[in-house]
Amino acid sequence: MTGQEFAGQRITVAGLGVSGISAARALAGLGAHVTVVDGGDGEKQRATAAELRTAGIEVRLGDGETLPEGTGLVVTSPGWKPTSPLFAAAAEAGVDVIGDVEVAWRLRGPGAAPWLAITGTNGKTTTTQMLASILAAEGLRTAAVGNIGTPIIDVVLQGEYDVLAVELSSYQLHWAPSLRAHSAAVLNLAPDHLDWHGSMEAYAADKGRIYEGNTVACVYNVADKATEDLVREADVEEGCRAIGFTLGTPGPGQVGVVDDILVDRAFVENRQKQAQELAQVSDVNPPAPHNIANALAAAALARAFGVQPASVREGLRNFHPDAHRIQHVADIDGVAYVDDSKATNTHATEASLAAYEHIVWIAGGLAKGATFDELVQKSAERLRGAVLIGRDRALIREALARHAPDVPVVDLDRTDTGAMSEAVREATRLARPGDTVLLAPACASMDMYLNYNKRGDAFADAVRELAARDQ
Repeated sequence: MTGQEFAGQRITVAGLGVSGISAARALAGLGAHVTVVDGGDGEKQRATAAELRTAGIEVRLGDGETLPEGTGLVVTSPGWKPTSPLFAAAAEAGVDVIGDVEVAWRLRGPGAAPWLAITGTNGKTTTTQMLASILAAEGLRTAAVGNIGTPIIDVVLQGEYDVLAVELSSYQLHWAPSLRAHSAAVLNLAPDHLDWHGSMEAYAADKGRIYEGNTVACVYNVADKATEDLVREADVEEGCRAIGFTLGTPGPGQVGVVDDILVDRAFVENRQKQAQELAQVSDVNPPAPHNIANALAAAALARAFGVQPASVREGLRNFHPDAHRIQHVADIDGVAYVDDSKATNTHATEASLAAYEHIVWIAGGLAKGATFDELVQKSAERLRGAVLIGRDRALIREALARHAPDVPVVDLDRTDTGAMSEAVREATRLARPGDTVLLAPACASMDMYLNYNKRGDAFADAVRELAARDQ
């Protein structure tokens, strides 16, 4: 399909965020009559609305629930829940609701760049960026897009790429019914965003949409059977293969690790007897177990696209993770200080804790309905101590009392932003040389900070203050 299907349509865009603005401008440029609706009516929304109106786009602020008269299609921003009144009104009127990813997919013209797509509860952004780095090392024109970077509609309209590395959230997949990727990966599945999806089954089903219509490879996590189950349930093109990634020795049709070497037994001539070296574990930055898994998934997708082994190694070596993702901040008196503020749920935090032998754990914030017993049970033997902050810290404290009663716990009864400095001081008091003070909160940040980036910045600032006093 091309943009012709949107020309002349009356389209309502739900949401005045980055993706909504991108969709509105693109659709208006294609000749659609666009109205943007948003429940907010603040200074920022009014300024954005004024800019859009100069481009001939109607904007309605303060009412995100009423369907504008004559609407023939609704394009939603990812965060809007399926239960939103606007969508109920659309359903009653027989109007389809799609997302910005679906719009981008429909805008692809003949010879458009294939999509290598990635989803999962955790690790999506890192894996997508790793994949883009590998593709670039091969000399391909590429970009990391979707749930990160430049809005995907803008990238598709530019049309100057050989292949795209596309990160997709469960929200985006829910609203993208016709997406058909070249190859795709589901990294892992754990309960998250259940308030949006309504159930774990619905959440998993939306994640599994990424495999629909794959033509070359469906990449799954050998250690997470739920991801393989999604492959089995998917309707793919004939000849599409299931490719597993594992931190252990790979079987035929898998990529994995042998003697600290990332190896491929999926895209070689004789999968039964041959293996191709792709990179060293030391080429992965940082070489934490879950990050090695990310690298293997990225490598599998790249190999599915025909990328040479040398480019996998070079791409991984060239990759540098974003801030607040297992980011080493400093070493002070033999203690390492690591910022993994991005670990906002128990699944991500479990992987983070597994990367270090002895840990003083800084945790807490908004639990989002999570429980912490399983996390503490699996990680108890690594904990030297714990420092708890944030609104829902009592849930973690109670799990520690049940499953790690010998671990010393400092419960900071404060939720102001200055609590992080005290948390770092208390963690330092508990730590011994060789330990890691790890910020891996297992919770969202909004009770104390604007976002996880600000929380991580506060941790790093507190560590640097500590280092300055120590000099």
